[in-house]
Amino acid sequence: MKVTVIRSNRKTVAIQVNSNLSVTVRAPRSASEKDIEEILKKKEAWISKHIEKTKETKERFEAEPTEKLTREKVIALAEEALKVIPERVEYFAKVIGVTYGKITIRNQKTRWGSCSSKENLNFNCLLMLAPPEVLDYVVVHELCHRKQMNHSKAFWLEVEKVLPDYKEARKWLKEEGSQMITLFL
Repeated sequence: MKVTVIRSNRKTVAIQVNSNLSVTVRAPRSASEKDIEEILKKKEAWISKHIEKTKETKERFEAEPTEKLTREKVIALAEEALKVIPERVEYFAKVIGVTYGKITIRNQKTRWGSCSSKENLNFNCLLMLAPPEVLDYVVVHELCHRKQMNHSKAFWLEVEKVLPDYKEARKWLKEEGSQMITLFL
């Protein structure tokens, strides 16, 4: 298996199985090669399980007749997103009790949404192809970053206050959404 190590100023190690079945390890700069190898060995069963799940999902998507998105279709999705997403953001911002800056719609390859420190929100136009509850989850997720600019326990509690069943949408994004992004782009 192909493993890419990305070092940064993070405090913990994160392992990600990518749609091409490679593995990305995000590690603190201070982590040694030996530390990373030990973590990979310890997480070998988890990695194998996720590689198998990714293979199965990819095979299922490839077996289904999927229509590649043309430039025109992406533009149409972005136009639809510009109508739908700001309404959902406005609604949930009131529920959560936060403000936000500008909303941008993009055709991103790796993210469904993001929230900048300047309060701006970015969303992927492919969200228009996801179930409505998944779109709402991404909107709520990004708005909750207005209260917690991290993924701490406090952040997830904020998300759960608004969407008690958010884990279902999160699961959909991990299983179906990641494949959707890679197959459509």
